[in-house]
Amino acid sequence: MRGVQSAGGSSRRDALAQAAESVGGKLESFYFAFGNTDSYLVCDLPDNESAAALGLTFNADGKATVDTVVLLSPDEVDAAAKRSVDYPPPGS
Repeated sequence: MRGVQSAGGSSRRDALAQAAESVGGKLESFYFAFGNTDSYLVCDLPDNESAAALGLTFNADGKATVDTVVLLSPDEVDAAAKRSVDYPPPGS
């Protein structure tokens, strides 16, 4: 937060946007927050590997903790619902 105090919140947003772009993605939104979590960001990334690379990088210096959540579009859920899965339920 010292960096935010000295350089401003927009500098942190810009740094995170640059990081997302470096793995082929885009920072869609960034917000500071009150509470246990200091900030929230939404990135559109090309794949899970890119998301993992960002998370590893952000966590590596120990100054931030990142929780990554994969979001699915309604179309992706529709496609998943139509897939056939070979799974015997418990007790069958």
